[in-house]
Amino acid sequence: MSASGDGITGVVLAGGLGRRMGGVDKGLVEFRGRTMVEQVLERLRPQVDELIINANRNGERYAAFGYPVFADEIEGFAGPLAGLHAGLSRASHPLVATAPCDSPFLPADLVARLNAALAATGADFAVARTFDQPHPVFCLCRRDVLPHLEAFLAAGGRKVDLWYATLKIVEVRFDDEEEAFRNINTRGELQDLSEK
Repeated sequence: MSASGDGITGVVLAGGLGRRMGGVDKGLVEFRGRTMVEQVLERLRPQVDELIINANRNGERYAAFGYPVFADEIEGFAGPLAGLHAGLSRASHPLVATAPCDSPFLPADLVARLNAALAATGADFAVARTFDQPHPVFCLCRRDVLPHLEAFLAAGGRKVDLWYATLKIVEVRFDDEEEAFRNINTRGELQDLSEK
């Protein structure tokens, strides 16, 4: 539950093509004995009131984790904004938090810190940042930005940073948890981190 008393829907973004990992479905790749998406779900679940998964492939395997699964409504693997669009369209609550399926270390206080900043500033969109690097797929936004996002996507927009630059945003510093935002994009990264 958010600081304002509004509920929060969590969306795990698992809709990508996994190009840098040879086209595999990254959420279902094993890391330290369990799938990456399983670890993300476990970390995000206590932080939100509802949890859903955005996936464009292997829907039955994702559904086996016990949460609703929705594919992009925008055709052609259009990236994280298409996943956010699907999440905003399906969310039961006024606030929507997202996290990617390939970031098994995500912070346990991610949503609380984003939500505090959103409430304090009245922004539309709170995004995590470590030092000079924003992480727009780790965000909390208001569900009522959906029409704005639909218009951006309909005009051919696909880049997250170009879209959120047109909103009232607040960046939330997580310099103390920089490692928590590591995502696993390649087989090499998977191997390196598995051995740590």
